[in-house]
Amino acid sequence: MTAVRRLIIGMTGATGAVYGLRLLQIVRQFSAWETHLIISDAGALNIQHELKMKRKEIAALADVSHDVNDIAASIASGALNTQGMIIAPCSMKTLAGVAHGFADNLITRAADVTLKERRRLVVVPRETPLNLAHIRNMASVTEMGGIIFPPLPAFYGKTKTLPELIDETVGRIVRLFGIETHGLFEPWLGLQDPNE
Repeated sequence: MTAVRRLIIGMTGATGAVYGLRLLQIVRQFSAWETHLIISDAGALNIQHELKMKRKEIAALADVSHDVNDIAASIASGALNTQGMIIAPCSMKTLAGVAHGFADNLITRAADVTLKERRRLVVVPRETPLNLAHIRNMASVTEMGGIIFPPLPAFYGKTKTLPELIDETVGRIVRLFGIETHGLFEPWLGLQDPNE
């Protein structure tokens, strides 16, 4: 029997709720994976605004949904084995909380646990332009072992639609956890010399 592989997904109030939605939809296709979802209050507002969906509709896509204020949840402890965590989208407030170990809710606490247990943390920040505090917080999370993954399109894949750009980003993120999603994006395989 294969052991379950748990992945924590946090959704905050930054723009880009569709990234969290697509992560849940895609990981759901892999039966060996179990998703644990946390949505901040601002994230729920953003989901309603950007996706015209309710919190419970997004939560229904996860295997387990946790209240953002439930600091006693299973994922608040390193004793629960997980493969890591993705925060998508990640607000600058949440980024600052992670960078400074300010575990004031379940998203920042789960991120803190992920880092202390030396598990993979992927942060998908959505802000532009960046001020110096944002950049320093990203550097701090990187120094602690986290991965900063801004959702920037790779135009070499010749994506033509917004859903394709979103899937390219999500496909690359889940690949960091060993989840291969064939068809979501075209990996770079080199460029043929135009003179040949």
